[in-house]
Amino acid sequence: MPVHVVKDGAGSNIQVPSQLQRIPIPLLSPTLDSTGKTVKGRVIHKGPLVSIGEDYYVLKTVVQEEDSQQILSSEPSSINVILFGAMAKDYSESVSHGDVLLLAGFTLAKSPTAHKDKLHAYNLQMAGDDASVYVYPSSTLSPRASISKRSSPLRTEDTKAVKVARYSYVSLSDLKPGVVVNVYAVVCFFKQPFRTKGTDYCSTLKITDQSNNKVGCTIFSDKLEEHPKIFKIGDIIRLHRVKSQLFNGAISLLTSHGFSVVTFDGTVGSPVVPRTCSKSFCFGEEDQHTVEALRVWAANESLVPAEPSVPLSSVQPKAYFDLTCQLLAKAPVDSSCMLMKVWDGTKCAYPTLDVFVEPNTLEGSPPLSKYIEDLTVNILVYDNHVEIARQLKPGTYLRIYNLHAVPGASRLPGNDSEQSDQTGHLGFHLHGGTSYGRGLCVLPDDSPDIQDLKRILEKISDSDVNDSSLLDVWNTPPESIETVPVEMATERTCDHTMDPVTLAEVKTRGPPQVYHVKAQLMSYLPQKLYQSLKLYCHKCKSIRDVPDDGTVGGMFLEAQKDDGPCDGYWKLELHLPREPPSELPSRTLTLHMSSQLVGSGKAKELIFLKGATLEETCRIASAYSNVVPVMSPQGSMTLLDLSAPFLFRGSRRYYGCKQCSNVKLRESLGEEVEMFDEKSVAEAMGVQLLQYGLLMKLELQDGTGSLEALLWRDSESFFHVSAVDAAADQEAQDRVQDTMDRLCPPGSSMDRPWLDLCLSSYSVEEDGQRRTCYQICHTDARGPNPHTHILPHTHTTPSDT
Repeated sequence: MPVHVVKDGAGSNIQVPSQLQRIPIPLLSPTLDSTGKTVKGRVIHKGPLVSIGEDYYVLKTVVQEEDSQQILSSEPSSINVILFGAMAKDYSESVSHGDVLLLAGFTLAKSPTAHKDKLHAYNLQMAGDDASVYVYPSSTLSPRASISKRSSPLRTEDTKAVKVARYSYVSLSDLKPGVVVNVYAVVCFFKQPFRTKGTDYCSTLKITDQSNNKVGCTIFSDKLEEHPKIFKIGDIIRLHRVKSQLFNGAISLLTSHGFSVVTFDGTVGSPVVPRTCSKSFCFGEEDQHTVEALRVWAANESLVPAEPSVPLSSVQPKAYFDLTCQLLAKAPVDSSCMLMKVWDGTKCAYPTLDVFVEPNTLEGSPPLSKYIEDLTVNILVYDNHVEIARQLKPGTYLRIYNLHAVPGASRLPGNDSEQSDQTGHLGFHLHGGTSYGRGLCVLPDDSPDIQDLKRILEKISDSDVNDSSLLDVWNTPPESIETVPVEMATERTCDHTMDPVTLAEVKTRGPPQVYHVKAQLMSYLPQKLYQSLKLYCHKCKSIRDVPDDGTVGGMFLEAQKDDGPCDGYWKLELHLPREPPSELPSRTLTLHMSSQLVGSGKAKELIFLKGATLEETCRIASAYSNVVPVMSPQGSMTLLDLSAPFLFRGSRRYYGCKQCSNVKLRESLGEEVEMFDEKSVAEAMGVQLLQYGLLMKLELQDGTGSLEALLWRDSESFFHVSAVDAAADQEAQDRVQDTMDRLCPPGSSMDRPWLDLCLSSYSVEEDGQRRTCYQICHTDARGPNPHTHILPHTHTTPSDT
């Protein structure tokens, strides 16, 4: 039996093989050799047993890492498990929600649903004789306790991590002088550890909690690794055995004998991963709840910054800012200054300072590509920070705090004779001292703040590095398309001759204007693309939504309730059988044809259908060129309410404007129609034809700012599809969806392509006030297989409103 239920106690005859080595779920990867490995997790979802053949079954379940709080990784801690054959059936009968599993003999396969369910990027597949599932029912003693009785190498840390001692924690508002306490708090200010005049390092920080009291804290230790690992304001900190004291009339905290500290990322929803050098710290479910509660409170109090750092592309002269970056190379300038060459995947908007050093003093690889060199900036590190900078290895990811963007730098320390004049260039200086939290620290490889940058570097290393491939993944567009040949995901079709401008510049200018911009698409509305279909009236400029089938079907049924015999001047009347079951069996379904059309031999070019449901109308429309649904409440034939379609042409439906139409069905209708299309039929019946359009709101950004722009007037040429086709044809709808998925893929903004856009600005008046709006025009989307022609259609594109 491939599924084994392990019962706690001496009576159990099932033993887990002791040679198995446990692998945490977040660390699973396709390069892992799963031989002799096991995965441990708790069942959080159990799907149904599905039969796909005679005596062959499939079942999907989801398990969550039991000790996810101990795993120092940002990867998801839950994973899909697919079981096949007899194992799936045994699992269905033996396992319940909440049970703990040990899975052995698995294989890894890429998960096709990872972007939707946000679980692990790979599935565990359990099939064959080597696959085994060991089940610890939730109703028995904790499996961790029973496993720890054996000297199993599944995970040596298990026996340490499960010793959850009980500690009492004090609110910051209840601190009394001279008492040793334990506290949980949110970091609202911090300095990186700095060396004192003695042998210790010192960290200073300010913390707060739900009491809104702010308390200073000073930490002394001669070992840097024992200091709190704080990376940004809003991080959560747990302090054990700190002593409260009264200093300058205020309570503060100071380390005491046996002091320990654990920190956590403060972002709501991120994994609760302890950061500490201790191997015997205690952390249980109650601690996890405390951390999560502090995260939510801090977010509600706006203590957590929206972005932990500022990209180089957004830096302004004279600003002090925090920078997250990667160190490419470094070199000493003199005894009190160190040069660091760094990049963050974006390009500074200003010319930056160039620093000359002797090539043999440079540690690390200088940028080989001209484009990478353009993204690299030089940072001069001074005084007490030089000691830390000397210890850094090229390739390390850093966060630099209180970095100064110095405008107009012209003189550099060191080799002045080798320097060219660079007056007006922007220099980056990390000044000496620790004021305002000034300093730098190394970020761990699993930090969520560097994953975007790491993905860029992986793309570069996995390909033959060339200019165009690099630009596809950079986070800042080129200054001009003439200087950098970048592959854009859209192309402008206008004849305007002008230089591109930034979005920040666009927002400073008044309407009406036309601009060329390069930007990324950050989001769009509506997310459900069928909601972007609109009906537009050229006459009154009104826009309305396309009604759904439920609404239209209700209108057809309502029209049958007050229906009577029709005028006799309609030449031909055919009574058709209704397909059971009919909601209104007493009503008849009839076809009417104009006497003029019958006489001219065009009887089937235009037919009028009375007494039909929406479904019946659609079936009949598939066999005739033009079908008009009608009713005759007082003996005179007329159209249904114009909220419903007035004309069916195959799978396409056409609507009229209720405000601008003057409907009248006349006996001479056939004489007035020369070519039977939606325009001529509408005109002959006095209907103001509504035109289909695609209306979307796009949020654009380019590193200097963001703005919202409508895609409306030229939306059909943008998507290479007509709106009327998008309303009726699934292939056309898929084309629109595919385009949006390509321009705005889920995940990081660095994975999104750059768009070359023509943008127009105009003003509208709302509630007595005028505001500036923007619309994308004269722009077509490009793709792997771009369409060169719009699908054929017979109506014109809606104009600006």
